[in-house]
Amino acid sequence: MFQGETAITIDDKGRLAIPTAYRDLIARACENRLVITYNPFESGCLFLYPEKEWERVRDAVNALPGTLSAHRRMQRNLVGSAAPVELDGSSRIGIPASHRSAVGIEKKAVLLGMGDKFELWSEQAHHAQIRQTISDEDLSEHMLELRL
Repeated sequence: MFQGETAITIDDKGRLAIPTAYRDLIARACENRLVITYNPFESGCLFLYPEKEWERVRDAVNALPGTLSAHRRMQRNLVGSAAPVELDGSSRIGIPASHRSAVGIEKKAVLLGMGDKFELWSEQAHHAQIRQTISDEDLSEHMLELRL
């Protein structure tokens, strides 16, 4: 559904304008309702889910047994920190100040379409991430099967 990289500017009120290419998709997929939460795997990044996809993720994460600390951390980072956001009349969404601060998003950010969700990266974290290469030691069995 979503793919591509877009440089984004966050305005003084903490809002970002959804790129034109995604507006119709978001309207159809979730009636302009999204959920923003922390990426529990990488710092400097937020996840932005269409509402229905979020409900699936939320339910799967909440089904994890709370007896393991990694499960509780994931539940806190994803579910406990989730915030609903809705596109306004100018196709902007507000990013909660706590979320922006925690991942280091100030004025410049990068929005990545990742299929079923978006990743919203601080510009610095995104640049650091894309500079990392995948070594032979990093390759999984699944990656070796890819025909790129």
